[in-house]
Amino acid sequence: MKTEIPVYDIKNFAEYKDRGILASRFAHYAMSHKHLHTAHKHSFYHLVLFTKGSGFHSIDFKNYPVNAGMIYFMIPGQVHSWAFEEEPDGFIVNFSTEYFNSFLYNSSYLERFSFFSGNTDQQVMIVPEPILHQIIRDFEEILQEGVFKQQLDNDLVRALLLKIFIKVERLSGDKSGETVHSYNHTLFRSFQVLIGKLYKDIRLPKEYANLLYITPNHLNAVCKEIMGLSAGELIRARVILEAKRLLVNLNLSIADIAEVLKFGDPSYFIKFFKKHVGVTPDKFRKHNLLDNGK
Repeated sequence: MKTEIPVYDIKNFAEYKDRGILASRFAHYAMSHKHLHTAHKHSFYHLVLFTKGSGFHSIDFKNYPVNAGMIYFMIPGQVHSWAFEEEPDGFIVNFSTEYFNSFLYNSSYLERFSFFSGNTDQQVMIVPEPILHQIIRDFEEILQEGVFKQQLDNDLVRALLLKIFIKVERLSGDKSGETVHSYNHTLFRSFQVLIGKLYKDIRLPKEYANLLYITPNHLNAVCKEIMGLSAGELIRARVILEAKRLLVNLNLSIADIAEVLKFGDPSYFIKFFKKHVGVTPDKFRKHNLLDNGK
């Protein structure tokens, strides 16, 4: 019986050539790494474009369909698994957290992309025609650069990836009615980044508002406008998500998890979790382990 969800580093893959990136056709990747179909985590960024296949993909305990034309983005630390009904194919790219550091002056550049926010509903989308064909050509060029070693090939791969990111972000921007550079969008992304860094220590919206130099009412209005949720709901959602990720690890007791999340009293953590999830941490853990065949 497994006691801990596996965490994979990009260097764990035999195909990795110490260049910070691994790119492959998805059918080959899925066949070579069948153990990755069950729940696991990555310490790297991960994106997949499907050109065929069907089934489901679970990201942070939410299920999403697998269909041709769908693109998935994942950030380090997320829990995910696959369940295919028809043989899939497409493209997969894994890249390290440092991959763009020597290429971009702005080390936080990736944070401007909504699909790297860690919000699963922003990480899955259908790519419409003719953008899909354009992105497929970009992926094909990335694979070619891996086959034929040429001068500055890795820089071209990074440029092609950024090209894909920008094309997809424009699609998500069109859906929300927000432009990538709008003030509210930038403010909201800054709030998301702060939550990701401080959710264990800061739980009150007014404290985040102070860090952003705005009023709590302004912060709530922005969150409602973009996500339809209050600032407090988004903070609590991040705490709950981390609790779920920790619960998959059987080496941690409920009291341990309460301490990691800085609840102090385990009974308060149990009440908090049940109120927002609908079941106790222990029941969630047992149900998730059964779902993943552990």
